[in-house]
Amino acid sequence: MLKTKNDFIHKIHLIISVVIVVPVAFLYAFYPESQFELFPKTIDEHNFYKAVMGLYLGFSILWFIGIVKLNYLKTALISNIIFMLGLGLGRVLSIILDGQPSFGYTFGTIAELCLGIYGFWVLNRYKTLNEGSTNS
Repeated sequence: MLKTKNDFIHKIHLIISVVIVVPVAFLYAFYPESQFELFPKTIDEHNFYKAVMGLYLGFSILWFIGIVKLNYLKTALISNIIFMLGLGLGRVLSIILDGQPSFGYTFGTIAELCLGIYGFWVLNRYKTLNEGSTNS
């Protein structure tokens, strides 16, 4: 899993993502009011948060597979970049249009943007390393 320095560099943000996204998925689905200012009242709102949980868990499974199986690393990297930058940029848009959210969401915005940018850097580094090994 993390046998070399390159393994650590290529996979640490996926591990961080899984460790954070899995618990957040369950919080959104079952206890949104515990950490966030979310108070679902209708069945549709509860359904929405459980669907978000499923989406988060699905991506987390893909990232975990990318951590343990090299053949899936590139797919995991790309999906993590899209997931993190999509959330982060959506939150930036909300900050511009709606105002400053709570500390948790502000921190989440920064973390998502950092993980997405780091993933983009890793993907470019990974492609360069693989191109170098195929040319040798």
